[in-house]
Amino acid sequence: MSQLLDPMHRRYIESLGISRDARVLEIGCGNGSMSVWVAEHIASGGQIVAVDLDLSLVDDAHASRVEFRQGDIVAGPVDPGCFDFVTARAVLHHVADANAATGNLVASLKPGGVILLIEPDFLPVSVAEPMEIRTFWNGWFAWGRERGIDYHIGRTLAARLATYGLAEIGGAAETAVYNGGSPWADYWCQTITELRGDLVGSGKLNETLIDTFLAHCADPVDADNRVYGRSRACARP
Repeated sequence: MSQLLDPMHRRYIESLGISRDARVLEIGCGNGSMSVWVAEHIASGGQIVAVDLDLSLVDDAHASRVEFRQGDIVAGPVDPGCFDFVTARAVLHHVADANAATGNLVASLKPGGVILLIEPDFLPVSVAEPMEIRTFWNGWFAWGRERGIDYHIGRTLAARLATYGLAEIGGAAETAVYNGGSPWADYWCQTITELRGDLVGSGKLNETLIDTFLAHCADPVDADNRVYGRSRACARP
């Protein structure tokens, strides 16, 4: 996911003009790649705090550049009102209470700061071809809903931020169209293979649909059915 999404995340951050002495908070830091990049390229004179429920993927070699903390953004804000820049990617669609998490992200921001949220919106797959692939995605969404995952939350980001009285709210969406055999296709092959037992056991998908999906992911000339959407929203208090 870092290889696939970090370039987009970096591009958005670079467009925001973050001060080099900014205090930065990343929620859902994963392996820490984005926070380390921010420390090296954007806020090299500031303080970078990176928070995740699980820090096991973080390379200890990065600890000198970034302050890593284990924590849950649903439980409360991080150092309320202290950060010049707050960002989270692929967090809200997984949490049990997206409203609480969003409120705590905003509460961590100082007046005049900037918040950047990036989340998925799988609207593009509603027109995926062939029909078997569209049927697969419908089963995937049904499986996700049972597990509290909202794969369409990206389209709500700007409206969520507006409820906190933030100003200069902007939003954008990007759609990736990719061939079978590409890095995106490989990501989905690995993900579906790992979750296959649970997907079939849920009754939302069957072996035939999964095999069809994996076959398309492996086909290098197949691009029409490989679509993926992600939305972002940015705001200032």
